[in-house]
Amino acid sequence: MPTSPATGRPGTPATDPSSNGVAEPIMLELVDEAGVTIGTAEKLSAHLAPGRLHRAFSVFLFDDEGRLLLQRRALGKYHSPGVWSNTCCGHPYPAEPPFVAAARRTAEELGTAPALLREAGTVRYNHPDPESGLVEQEFNHLFVGLVRAQLRPDPEEIGETAFVTPPELEEIRERGPFSAWFGTVWDASLPAIRELTGDAGW
Repeated sequence: MPTSPATGRPGTPATDPSSNGVAEPIMLELVDEAGVTIGTAEKLSAHLAPGRLHRAFSVFLFDDEGRLLLQRRALGKYHSPGVWSNTCCGHPYPAEPPFVAAARRTAEELGTAPALLREAGTVRYNHPDPESGLVEQEFNHLFVGLVRAQLRPDPEEIGETAFVTPPELEEIRERGPFSAWFGTVWDASLPAIRELTGDAGW
């Protein structure tokens, strides 16, 4: 059954013919402090200060040498444009399992699906973005995995990609801005990252 890119609801077209081709708003799942769904909200409105707690996911993929795949967010994105961040991040559609959302969105942004994807826990945070004024109030589901196929990044989402070693990541973080949430999701994912990558040095 087809799924709408805009709403994620099975069988629903991306645009309503009666709306003159205007796409339906992207909806997010609002959650309580325990991660239990309590409602939905339109994506942008959920990020307006002070922010509304919603479900999200973050993915860290590595190659077989244990190098981390980073992406630089496209300059056209309304939230945190042009900064480095983890391999992929986003929001499940309402009622979409976070694992399914993480695999789907990674394939959409990178043009290839993960060869392996594992759950790595959750983390809750509140991170304002000083440039846009938007606020990330998120209950974030973490995933780690491997990527082996050639990347074909979507230029509307990703401006640049890089596979980096631990020293190279440290150098890039010292050199320029990262997404506001990167440090929090990275630290929370490290136990699973080290289990996945073995002696790669993370």
